[in-house]
Amino acid sequence: MKNKFTISMLALFIAGVAIIATLAGITSGGGTGPFWHDTVRGATTVIYGKGIYQHMSAEVAPQGIAQDYVTLFLAVPLLLVSLFFARGGSLVSRYLLAGTLFYFLLTYLFFLVMCTYNIMFLPHVLLLSASFFALTLTLYSFDRKKIRSRFKEDAPVKTLGAFLVLTAFAIALLWLSVVVTPLLDGSIIPAQVEHYTTLVVQGLDLSLFLPIGFMAGVLLIQQKKWGYILAPVYFVFLSVLMTALSAKVLAMYMLGYSVVPAVFLIPTINVLIIAGTILLLSKVHTPGIKSIRRVRKRYSDLEQIIGT
Repeated sequence: MKNKFTISMLALFIAGVAIIATLAGITSGGGTGPFWHDTVRGATTVIYGKGIYQHMSAEVAPQGIAQDYVTLFLAVPLLLVSLFFARGGSLVSRYLLAGTLFYFLLTYLFFLVMCTYNIMFLPHVLLLSASFFALTLTLYSFDRKKIRSRFKEDAPVKTLGAFLVLTAFAIALLWLSVVVTPLLDGSIIPAQVEHYTTLVVQGLDLSLFLPIGFMAGVLLIQQKKWGYILAPVYFVFLSVLMTALSAKVLAMYMLGYSVVPAVFLIPTINVLIIAGTILLLSKVHTPGIKSIRRVRKRYSDLEQIIGT
């Protein structure tokens, strides 16, 4: 893996800072508790009022805490384990590493621009920066000339590529329904804006993250080199992200919010994406025992030649 040392240092840094940031979100207390707040648009919304997310809405803050749990107990361990095996040359682990770094990039981009200012501002800045550079270096560590040959002939690339395209299209329609409906009825501002400045999640998804998934699917269908790089990475990223979304839905359910049909829809999509990820990564060629022995023999022969 190219830039192994730099990627490793960045990944370890991300893991360390993420542990601090997530524990701060999970364990922080204090504050006055929930209270009503008048927005600049003349509406009122309930503010969470506790911990480092105390100035966020009572509906969004618990979702952030739920995602902190997923980041701490799933994303951080996955980052460290995938880094360990990717350093040893595992291509599957490199996909897992890149997909997990993509998750950190999206998570802390959202936290940085959506969370109201709190003591974790600088850690969120560092996490976003480190994950961006670590992901970029990891993506460029793939051998683009040989990447297509690393997949088995029976890999269902067109089916899984179409799945990514349809998923991106479906989520885009969902977010557009939030944005367009108020435009049609003249109210302009969606209720989901609450006391925030804009629709951060919908805006970033529609402008950046959904198009990436769409293009990854299209490139995989066309069996392009970058399709074989981006699509598996995006599947891993979606697997972790949808697990976080499932945790958010569970948190809202436990707080008594109405989460139908999301409580059925999101976990179902989550399971399908994880299944697609496992299927695609299972089609990556892995060196057999004989191949490993041949490589070791070559190294041994080379050492003997050098020694003589």
